[in-house]
Amino acid sequence: TTLQSVLTGCMARHCFVLLAVCTIGFHFAFPVTAVPLAGGRIQAHIFAHTHDDPGWLKTVDEYYYGARNDIYRAGVQYILDSVIDALIDNPKRRFIWVESSFFWRWWGEQAEARKDVVRRLVSEGRLEFINGGWVMHDEAGTYYSTMIDQTTLGHEFLKKEFGVVPRVAWHIDPFGHSSASAYMYSQMNMDGFFFARIDYQDREVRKNTSQLDLIWRGDVLQGEESDIFTSVLYKHYSAPDGFCFDTLCNNGGDEPVQADKRLSNTNIHSRAQELVAILKKYQMAYPSRVHVPVPFGDDFNYQNANKNFKNMDLLFQYINEHPEFGVDVVYSTPSMYVDAVKAEKPKLRIKTDDFFPYRDNPFASWTGYFTSRPVFKGLS
Repeated sequence: TTLQSVLTGCMARHCFVLLAVCTIGFHFAFPVTAVPLAGGRIQAHIFAHTHDDPGWLKTVDEYYYGARNDIYRAGVQYILDSVIDALIDNPKRRFIWVESSFFWRWWGEQAEARKDVVRRLVSEGRLEFINGGWVMHDEAGTYYSTMIDQTTLGHEFLKKEFGVVPRVAWHIDPFGHSSASAYMYSQMNMDGFFFARIDYQDREVRKNTSQLDLIWRGDVLQGEESDIFTSVLYKHYSAPDGFCFDTLCNNGGDEPVQADKRLSNTNIHSRAQELVAILKKYQMAYPSRVHVPVPFGDDFNYQNANKNFKNMDLLFQYINEHPEFGVDVVYSTPSMYVDAVKAEKPKLRIKTDDFFPYRDNPFASWTGYFTSRPVFKGLS
């Protein structure tokens, strides 16, 4: 197709012909430079996000419409409705969207006036498409051409409707990660690669040695041409412990922020202290002395986006108004984080092998799916 070109790539252990999406060079037009800080303060980049599987416990239709909530309480159409309204309400807020398949479906149901509002949010950088494939593909049991085809499909849609192509790969839920993906995304001119699921021992070593950010070299033979900035999230892809305000969290959400000074039971100062301590702990696991990525979201979160953002707004504003905390909290995106870290130029170590197998405890190697359902894998 006109959106594909054939590139020959030799990986460290195997050679193949790689079909690369011909969207190289197209980036979001808005500025994404982070606010410079002074006095040794750290900057917490808040990634407001939702992870929406196009098929997991329910069908795609059931997930989109919110059917069969006896299986799982999720309706993706309501997430998008709610998030767009929340972004309109406060120009400081940002949100990232990942799965193009759900967005394509929602987009087709919107009136033209609503579409204009969304286009404005995208052009301002307050709604940013991350990854942008039709789905968030697996990296172990999926053939490379299928990965590229589904990414192309999603990127074609985004380019046509918004004139943008995602700058950053976001693979927070695949069970381990392949160097072939690092190579593929580097050849698509992605600026960064974010994920969460790596071996629990590897994660602890990286935390203790400030190596959760790194340079991943997808092909040792091609060298720097296959490098991609890579960031591993501190813990899974959920909000910091105790700060999930979503309706799906802990029977309706963690303790809300109470900031009304007319009341005797305000808790905003203690809640701010708790979060600042967590953010400083996170920051020590990354090579940057200033910037730290902090996801606020989880599976099918933000069906009531106002509840999330209202608590986050109060908390972040309070922290920013108190310089003694030594932290600035900003609504950000992975693209903004990549730009900020690259501008700082910390020393990043190079990795050349896979993040396989994925283990989350000593007795759980997530490897059974490598060989399960062989007929389906063959048909794909």
